[in-house]
Amino acid sequence: MNVTPAKALKGIVNLPADKSISHRAALLAAIADGTTVIDNYAASEDCAATLRCIEDLGAKVEQDGSRVTVTGRGQQGLTEPSEPLDCGNSGTTMRLISGILAGQPFTSTLIGDDSLQSRPMRRIMEPLSQMGVAIDSTDGKAPLTIHGHRPLNPIHYDMPLSSAQVKSCVLLAGLFADGETSITEYVATRDHTERMLAWFGVHVLERQGDGGTSLTLNGPAALTARDIIVPGDVSSAAFFLVAAACLPGSDLILPNVGLNPTRRAIVDLLLGLGAHIEITDEQNNCNEPSATLRIQGGLSQPERTVTIDGEKTARLIDEIPILAILGTQLEHGVEVRNAAELRVKESDRIATVVENLNRMGAQVDEFDDGFRVHRSDLTGAEIDSHGDHRIAMAFGIAALLADGETTINNAECAAVSFPGFFETLHEVSQ
Repeated sequence: MNVTPAKALKGIVNLPADKSISHRAALLAAIADGTTVIDNYAASEDCAATLRCIEDLGAKVEQDGSRVTVTGRGQQGLTEPSEPLDCGNSGTTMRLISGILAGQPFTSTLIGDDSLQSRPMRRIMEPLSQMGVAIDSTDGKAPLTIHGHRPLNPIHYDMPLSSAQVKSCVLLAGLFADGETSITEYVATRDHTERMLAWFGVHVLERQGDGGTSLTLNGPAALTARDIIVPGDVSSAAFFLVAAACLPGSDLILPNVGLNPTRRAIVDLLLGLGAHIEITDEQNNCNEPSATLRIQGGLSQPERTVTIDGEKTARLIDEIPILAILGTQLEHGVEVRNAAELRVKESDRIATVVENLNRMGAQVDEFDDGFRVHRSDLTGAEIDSHGDHRIAMAFGIAALLADGETTINNAECAAVSFPGFFETLHEVSQ
């Protein structure tokens, strides 16, 4: 994909549906009693993998454009798959469905593409094994063979790392446990699973204390089907918000953006930097808030380096690549720490961000757990996405800010979360 510089971004950007919410809606619908209609289901390859997996487990899935209808099998109705469940490139699919499969009276195997099968799975294997589940793996990586059974043992699990996927896996397994399953997280992560469980009729009790938040649910628990409307993906919005903020004269409207409090940190960060963002048409659907965002070009220059660390890193983990691009436009740059998790995403995102920024002439310092990006004038270059959708899109934005044309190799991987990203970028570029 060849991308040339832009003077401004103008128009309306209709975002893809939120992947995180779409995954959870499909998975919970599959084990609910009744039929769930999911409107605005994400068209991404990752979310398609989740639908294939629940179909292979016996749920009935009908799709009409972005409307997906799932006829659930109830708490005990899933059936043994006849072949391995292929999660594609989706770590969310693999980690969350493992919690459901742990509580099934059959054995199932999860596979994925080369990238997914290189990603760490011990983080879910450990709590599931405490619940009495035997899982075979290749040195803690997929393929995973899960020897499910019920009821599972209820556990209390202290989260050793901040991960919404691990938290969600344990909560989903807790639906099939005999008693209270609880989790304590010390850095807050996205809470879509808790909100979605409540929507389907399963209460998750939240308590604050001892420096963390404890979440508890009582199993076994049955879910009741309810229709869902999925908002637009704020992580996808981030690319356009940063680009518009960096290009004076921009005027973009982004309708129906999900503004879950655990996900809107990118909006709050940009507002704190003086970005001109207007929030209107605020709604709440299915326990998830959303709104229309209008952003006009321009940023103020902070007096010091923008530092992203600790809990802020956990809240911005998907937006780190585009925030690295933002750092090249700020007088004192951006420093990211406590982000070692980025090294085990679809690519080593720390290494790929540093490598590609260097190719574009930026000054970047690399750390084990992050990087520091200095104010830099970018030059068009040849970029490698390393098959990582967020890297491809982040450097699509970098190309708008650079001097000269940029070529992004393997740009098609953007379809993992944002089909049509580059076409949309071209349509609004002036």
